[in-house]
Amino acid sequence: MSEIDVEAVESVTPTVDAPEYVLYGGKGGVGKTTMAAATALSSARDGTATLCVSTDPAHSLSDALGREVPATPGRIDDEYPLYGAEIDPDTLEGGPFAGAGADGAGGMGGMGGLGGLLGGENPMQPGSMPGADEAAAFQLLLQYMDDDRFDRVVVDTAPTGHTLRLLELPDVMDSMVGKLLSLRERMSGMMGSITGMFGGDGPSEAEMEQGVESLRELSAKVERLRAVLTDPAKTDFRVVMIPESMSVTESKRLVSQLNEFSIPVGTVVVNRVMQPLTDVADTDAEWFVAPDLDNCEFCQRRWEVQRSALSEAQELFRGHDVKRVPLFAQEVHGEAPLRVVAACLD
Repeated sequence: MSEIDVEAVESVTPTVDAPEYVLYGGKGGVGKTTMAAATALSSARDGTATLCVSTDPAHSLSDALGREVPATPGRIDDEYPLYGAEIDPDTLEGGPFAGAGADGAGGMGGMGGLGGLLGGENPMQPGSMPGADEAAAFQLLLQYMDDDRFDRVVVDTAPTGHTLRLLELPDVMDSMVGKLLSLRERMSGMMGSITGMFGGDGPSEAEMEQGVESLRELSAKVERLRAVLTDPAKTDFRVVMIPESMSVTESKRLVSQLNEFSIPVGTVVVNRVMQPLTDVADTDAEWFVAPDLDNCEFCQRRWEVQRSALSEAQELFRGHDVKRVPLFAQEVHGEAPLRVVAACLD
């Protein structure tokens, strides 16, 4: 059949065996969004209040789910407890670290004191420093993780390079907080002399104290985030790849780098495998158009390439749960095909 029948797929009831936080990562274009959408939808259909978040600047979560996904968490299904958000730090009013004070009034992160501490513009506004956009996404992600509305958060991360920058931020920000606090201590006694010498009022003592308190709050948030991301009981970072040698190599590098951050990788997903659906999931063969490996020479050659990559992946990722998702003849978006994908991930 050329299209998956929604009513026929109703008999497919995949479950999600996963911790509270599931992050999908990998090279751009390998299918991270599809996997995240399938996992989130299946989780919500199970009755688990689930938020699906995209931190990928090239947002396609709305396309995958076949429904509009807002920029901030909102319910996107009337029947199941499914929520979605496509994070766009540039659209946040004042940025995630803006705020009137250390208590967070007037801003999401309550980091407005940073500007006062440094005597000028808040350095953590999106776009104001390298990595600030990623910091904005992380700040929001942590906020969503603490949201009582959600029992599970599924994250569609940006492509590999951006994801690693994101994961480096706790260390970078921790170091920055320490340096800024040290700078504040050294400068506090000199501030009156400096402002008198160059003119201007400069930051008040209250602004300085507010900035210090904001930095301490930021440091606590960084540690909280680090604890969540490195706890295998709470987080599973799932690496998505396709069955080609270059993708296997990049995925191996990503797993190695995640290990350096102590980020637990429990699952490796190999997407677009030229196998019949029934080989990887308990489904009806009639629901899926499989490649003709008996009569199609092109299919046979591509399968040889894929088999070599699959063998390499199976060897490299021993100890991980390796899942295979077949190559679909149609675009994978909307509830029916996502349920079939979820069955492959079950």
